[in-house]
Amino acid sequence: MRCTRLVVTAHDQHWLEAGVREFTGYGSSVIACDAETGVEQWLPPAATPDGRPGAAILAFGFSEEALAKAVANRTGQCLMTCPSTAVFDGMPQAAARFPLGKTLRYFGDGYQKSKQIDGTRYWRIPVMDGEFLVVESLGVEKGVAGGNIILQAVDAPTALDAARRGVAAIEPLPGAITPFPGGVARSGSKVGSRYKGLIASTSDPFCPTLRGRTTTMLYDGVNCVLEIVIDGVDEAAVANAMHAAMHAAAGPGVAAISAGNYGGKLGKFHFRLHELAPA
Repeated sequence: MRCTRLVVTAHDQHWLEAGVREFTGYGSSVIACDAETGVEQWLPPAATPDGRPGAAILAFGFSEEALAKAVANRTGQCLMTCPSTAVFDGMPQAAARFPLGKTLRYFGDGYQKSKQIDGTRYWRIPVMDGEFLVVESLGVEKGVAGGNIILQAVDAPTALDAARRGVAAIEPLPGAITPFPGGVARSGSKVGSRYKGLIASTSDPFCPTLRGRTTTMLYDGVNCVLEIVIDGVDEAAVANAMHAAMHAAAGPGVAAISAGNYGGKLGKFHFRLHELAPA
C-alpha cells in the first residue's frame, strides 16, 4: 500500500473533530472505499504548525495515484468545508509527493494566493469564514495495511470489551491506525467468493451461526468473534500494534487470539503471533 499523513488543525477541538470525523468517514477498507483512513494521534497546540489543536491523519491506498485522488476529494469535501480548518504535510521528508493544494486551489476561482513558508508552498483559498490554508503537496511513502488479530470469545459482551481494550492499546502508538468502526470489524472476510465478481466474502470458518455447515475454526464454547484490523506506516508499526492489542485483549472469556493469513494472498508481510506475543 501507499500511505500519507495530513496534519489538520482548527480553531478548537469541536471543529477539529467535526472535520476529522468527516474526512475519516467511509474509510474502513479499500475493498470498497477509496482509501483506508484514521486518526494516528491527536496533537496539542504546541505540536502543530500554527499553534492550534490538531490531529495527524493517516490515509492508505493501493497506489499513489488512487491515494492522491482520494485525499484531494476528502480534503475538498470534508476539510475545506469545515469552519476554521487548515491542512499541513505530515510527511515532509518523503521523497515522493502528490498534489493537494495545487489541485484544490481552483476552487478559489482566480482569487487564490500562494505563499512559501520555510521552503514549503501553501495555498490560501478564499472561503466565507476567511481563508482555507492548505499545503501544496503531501509526502507519500510505502505502508503496510491489513495487519489483524481475531478474537474468539464466549459471548458478545466479552468480545466487545476485549476488542475495546485492544483498540485502546493501539491508540497511543505512533504510525498505526485501526480504520474500521471503533477499530473493529465484525464482518471479517476471506479472499474470493462463490459469486462471480466478488473479491471478498464473509469469513465463514469464524461465523458461529455456520457451525456444522462449514469447516469451522472456532474453539468450543465460542459464540462471538471480532477482528481488529491495523494499518501502519511500516512493518514495525503494525507489529507493535498487534503485540499491544493481543496483550490488552487477553482475559477471562477470550478463548483464543489468532489472525487471518489468507494463504499469503494479500501481501508479502507475514506477522507470526507466537513471535509477537512475548511480553
